[in-house]
Amino acid sequence: MRVATYLKLSVAVAVATIGLKAGAWWLTGSVGLLSDALESLVNLAGASFALLMVTLAARPPDDDHPYGHHKAEYFSSGFEGVLILVAALAILVSAAERWLNPQPLEQLGLGLGLSLVATVLNGVLAWAMLRKAREVRSMALEGDARHLFTDVWTSVGVVLGLVAVQLSGWLWLDPLIAAAVALNILREAVGLVRRSVDGLMDHALEPEVQASIEDALAEFKHETIRFDHISTRRAGTRRFVDLHMHMPADWSLRRAAALRTSVEQALMAAVPGLRATIQLLPSDVEAHFDDPRDPL
Repeated sequence: MRVATYLKLSVAVAVATIGLKAGAWWLTGSVGLLSDALESLVNLAGASFALLMVTLAARPPDDDHPYGHHKAEYFSSGFEGVLILVAALAILVSAAERWLNPQPLEQLGLGLGLSLVATVLNGVLAWAMLRKAREVRSMALEGDARHLFTDVWTSVGVVLGLVAVQLSGWLWLDPLIAAAVALNILREAVGLVRRSVDGLMDHALEPEVQASIEDALAEFKHETIRFDHISTRRAGTRRFVDLHMHMPADWSLRRAAALRTSVEQALMAAVPGLRATIQLLPSDVEAHFDDPRDPL
C-alpha cells in the first residue's frame, strides 16, 4: 500500500478509537481514560495533517520549488509533536483537578473492555505503519506510527492502573496514572519536534548510510582518482550526496563523464533512492568554499 493509504487508515482508526475511548471515559468517569481519549483526538488531527503533507510532498518539482516538495513531511511530524505537547498539558490540568477532588469510578469492566479494543486497533496499525515508514523512509508516516505506539503504551498503562484502582480502592491512582501518561507523551512530543527540526536543517544521513557511500567510492579510488568535499543530507524520503571527483587533467571530457556515470550508478545501487551530484575537477585543482569577503 502507498503511504497515503496508510494515513487514510490512520484517520479512520483514530475516529473509531475516539468513539471507543470516549465511551469508556463516559461510562467510568476516569480521568485516566479521559487522557487516553484526548490523545486519540490528537491522533486524528495529526494523521489528517500528515496526509495533507504527504500529498504535498509527492508533487513534482516546479518553477518555485525546483528541488521538489519532499521537506513538507517534516512539517507534519513537527505539527504532530506540538499537538501532543498541548494534549499532555491538558491531561496534566485534568489530573490535578481530579487529584484535588477524587471521585469514585463506575462500570470499570465495560469501560476497560472498550479501551482494550481501541488499543488493539492502534497497535496493529502502528506496527504496519512503522514497517512501511522504514521501507520508504517517510518521516510523516514514521511520526504518526510512533505517536500511535505511544498511544498503545499509554492505554496499556491506563488499563493496568485502573485495574489496580479497582483492586485496591485507591482513587488517587487514577489522576496519578493520568499524570504519568502526560509525562510519557511529552517525551514523545520532544522527540518528534527534534527530528523534524533536524530534517529542516539538512541533517546529514545516518552513519551507516554514509559508510555505504564511502564503500562505493572506495571501489573507484586510484592514485590518479580521489574524492573529497563529500556532504550528505536528507529531505523527506529523498537522500542526497554532493562531492568532488579529481582526475588527471589530460583526460578527455568523454572519459571523465563515463567515469562519473559509473560512480553515480554505484552510489545509487549502494543507497536506494540516493541522488548524487558530482563535480569533476583536475587532480591539481582544489575547490575553495571559504571566501574572506563572505560576511557569513
